[in-house]
Amino acid sequence: MTPFIVLAAVAVFVTIRLTLRHRSGRTRAGASSPKSLEAPRRSVLASVFGDIGLVAQREVRERIRGRVFQVGTIIILLVVVAAIVIPTLTRSKAQPDRVGVVGALSAPVKTALVASDSSIGDTMALVPEPDIAAADADLRSGRVDIVIVDAKELVVKAAVSANDVSTAAQLSRVFATTLGTIAAFEAAGLSAAQVGTLSHAQPLPVTSLQPATTRRKPSPGSVVSLILVFVMLTQYSTWILTGVAEEKSSRVVEVLLGALRPAQLLAGKVLGIGLVALAQATLIVGVALGVSSGVGSNLLHGSGPMTVLAALVWLILGYGFYCWLYAAAGSTVERQEQIQSLAFPLSLPLIIGYVVSLITATTGKPSTFLEVLAYLPPTAPFAMPTLVSLGSATWWQFAISVALSIASTIAVARLATSIYRRAILRTGRRVRIRELISARPAGPRDQDGRGFATGADRRSQR
Repeated sequence: MTPFIVLAAVAVFVTIRLTLRHRSGRTRAGASSPKSLEAPRRSVLASVFGDIGLVAQREVRERIRGRVFQVGTIIILLVVVAAIVIPTLTRSKAQPDRVGVVGALSAPVKTALVASDSSIGDTMALVPEPDIAAADADLRSGRVDIVIVDAKELVVKAAVSANDVSTAAQLSRVFATTLGTIAAFEAAGLSAAQVGTLSHAQPLPVTSLQPATTRRKPSPGSVVSLILVFVMLTQYSTWILTGVAEEKSSRVVEVLLGALRPAQLLAGKVLGIGLVALAQATLIVGVALGVSSGVGSNLLHGSGPMTVLAALVWLILGYGFYCWLYAAAGSTVERQEQIQSLAFPLSLPLIIGYVVSLITATTGKPSTFLEVLAYLPPTAPFAMPTLVSLGSATWWQFAISVALSIASTIAVARLATSIYRRAILRTGRRVRIRELISARPAGPRDQDGRGFATGADRRSQR
């Protein structure tokens, strides 16, 4: 599955690049001909979405060719690769527990010690010691982790506290229990064979009245996906906000509205940036999975296909919800300086959902508050993938959250389109919310029926 994802990501990215380059070259070659103006309509997006596709094609071209996008994508890829590769380079190879032995150990005792060491997930290497003095010297120098003296005594380098989780502490606890049990068997007069039989005793099977919980431990991959979704949603939403504001302040939107309806222009911008977002996210996820599989990293350990798929689905749904809000907000500003005053309030739900989900992803204990956030469209892009990664969400809960998000996105899109249509041609000062609620669309329809304001209408609105 991983090679397929990597190839798909690379194919999407290369296809977009080649399509734009071919379209640009064809446009330059036919610039002297009037028919060259029809070249953009031959693109795939224009064929599928019509005039909306033309705007989307323009957005895709501008974003991908932008140095900010290219440098930002490279930086994100380098950070992801570094986060996966560096831990594998610094990770030390597993070493067996070195156990110094003074005196002889019977075969049943050795077998019991090996089984005890395996119970804590380690392997054991016995180091024969000639006497106690030599064993103490090896223990002080670190050559051995613990010393067993005649199967009757355990010696460690430093005293073991109750909350000590070091190798020596774990070995001392498990070996003390094992050797104490064997000594009790021998004191009871059992033979070596009987002691060996008891040391290999198997636990009884355990039955339950209810099925086991599907909740999983938090994985590093879920934390990484949360961070990437937050960064991408913030980046793409800011693109929408600044793009709409720049077109309004530079009066470019007045030229564009001479050929397009306001709804078409807004939908094309949302679609174009969304395609760029999807291509970038697919590329990052594919590279992350490919590098992780290639270097044997455990950073994405526990991040199954459903976890990755949930993150991608909610990245798309989150963008679909927030892009309309940011577009409507961008149409109300007059100057670029006013963008910051709008960006922070709009990003508050993003920050709240991200922080609460990140805390839950690291602790592995979903709260009732997070479960509520998973059904609210502004915070669901973070809360629901977190619940999926922890195994705390069923398929029908996921489906309900998706349905609520889609319905809310449709309602927000209708509202945002109305605000955009009313505010995009209002210049001279920042448009107030009260004016948008009470105002009619920006002017009567022109002869083409496209619904944008004429020069006289705009002057009367100032």
